[in-house]
Amino acid sequence: MGIGERLMHAWNAFRNNRDPTVNTTLTQYSTAYRPDAHRLRYGNDKSIMAMILNRIAVDCVSQDIRHVRINENGQFADDVDSYLNQCLTVEANIDQTAREFFRDVVLSMFDEGVVCIVPTDTDINPETGAFDVKSMRTAQILEWYPEAVRVKVYDEKVCQRKEIIIKKRACCIIENPFYSIMNEPNGVLQRLIRKMALMDSIDEQAGAGKLDLIIQLPYSIKSKSREDQAERRRSSIEHQLKDSKYGIAYTDATERITQLNRPLENNLQKQIEYLTSTLYNQLGLTQEVFDGTADEQAMLNYRTRTIEPVLCAIVEELRRKFLTKTARTQGQTIMFFSTPFKLVTAEKLADIADKFTRNEIMSSNEFRAIVGLKPSDDPTADELRNKNLNREGNDPMMEGQYPPEEEVPQDEYQQY
Repeated sequence: MGIGERLMHAWNAFRNNRDPTVNTTLTQYSTAYRPDAHRLRYGNDKSIMAMILNRIAVDCVSQDIRHVRINENGQFADDVDSYLNQCLTVEANIDQTAREFFRDVVLSMFDEGVVCIVPTDTDINPETGAFDVKSMRTAQILEWYPEAVRVKVYDEKVCQRKEIIIKKRACCIIENPFYSIMNEPNGVLQRLIRKMALMDSIDEQAGAGKLDLIIQLPYSIKSKSREDQAERRRSSIEHQLKDSKYGIAYTDATERITQLNRPLENNLQKQIEYLTSTLYNQLGLTQEVFDGTADEQAMLNYRTRTIEPVLCAIVEELRRKFLTKTARTQGQTIMFFSTPFKLVTAEKLADIADKFTRNEIMSSNEFRAIVGLKPSDDPTADELRNKNLNREGNDPMMEGQYPPEEEVPQDEYQQY
């Protein structure tokens, strides 16, 4: 390419914005914050729920969700090259990657109890027949109808959230599998949130800078005039403490002052600890999972009891709504895949590699891909065989490597 052609095809992001012929639709709508991002409802963002939801959502998106084809035995065969698979693995929409989208799905589902996945761009009208999803977004369900729902979904064309009515058959409606624990008004998590809010209010009162004094006057205040006199005395002491440089006030010799700013004993902290422990047990969580010190058994229990139900709810609804009966009959499905070797140490991984290759479960190149190594050019690295055993004698690759055994006459064998 010559210099003239280079200048003709050159493009710079900063210069293009100063071009008077720039497309105004790119900058017609703007906001100071990201309008499509999901934010937890008021109260949930300032409680223990935010930590729990974020941890589970991050662990859920670590699993791969793909549009695949299975064989007659229900086993994975290969990936399907479709727009839907691109949404599930690469880009869900113009603003979100696939993992960021599913994190948004899990957070919205936990926060609201139910979430709707709306196919915003399809090859044909999703309400008329079979369609292929080109982009999709999460939506909040506002109203329920017999065969449709009113949702609030983000429209990137106008940079705003809009309310639309969509048929239930054309969108995915996913309910939180832990709804009774997280979202019910009397659920464990909601009770824990209320208890922690109560404890926070008590802490704010304790740290408000109040003295909490009781002044005992030398006269009775049963009458109205005495009560007014006591009120004036209280105001006088309050102004002395407030206006004094060092917070010093004077009282009469007959007056007594009792300070009450001592912590009151209650069982609120014990109730919070009990509810937290109950919540962890019902969700299959442990403290070690959050601080990263959980062993393999604890992580296996966490993935089985917490992560897998969430992923199954998402995958089953995607499979039911975005794949037709004909596609499912042809072996198409949506599955999630996890990497079982993430928590394995190098020593155990070497032992697993030996067992998997020796028992002809995985080839050497397949296991090299898990470790992060390039595949070997050796043709035997793609074979499923036990490399600890010699090949058969009729194998042409092994001819001449071992000398033939000498035949021993039958009469030379000793009889015992």
